[in-house]
Amino acid sequence: MVLLEFSMAPAGKGISVSPFVARSLDIIDKSGLPYQLTPMGTILEGEWGEVMAVVTACYQAMSMDCERVGVNIKIDARAGSGGRIKSKVESVQTKLGRKLST
Repeated sequence: MVLLEFSMAPAGKGISVSPFVARSLDIIDKSGLPYQLTPMGTILEGEWGEVMAVVTACYQAMSMDCERVGVNIKIDARAGSGGRIKSKVESVQTKLGRKLST
């Protein structure tokens, strides 16, 4: 199972790139994979091929009208079951004995 965090943004499209980010989030949401949107990127959870296919689809959609696209990716691949998007946060909260801002 893979946790993949990525951010993707076009260069040269002005100060706000939210229309391009929204285009990617539509692809992510329709993928059916578990995900968590953050202000600085998105975390996906799934098998390697599944999460990479979503990133590829986002890139292809963005590159249709963007000559330059910046992408940052972090990957945590670990054998075992899913549900780590929530369980990793819950584990830390349990150790601290309180809820954190997520």
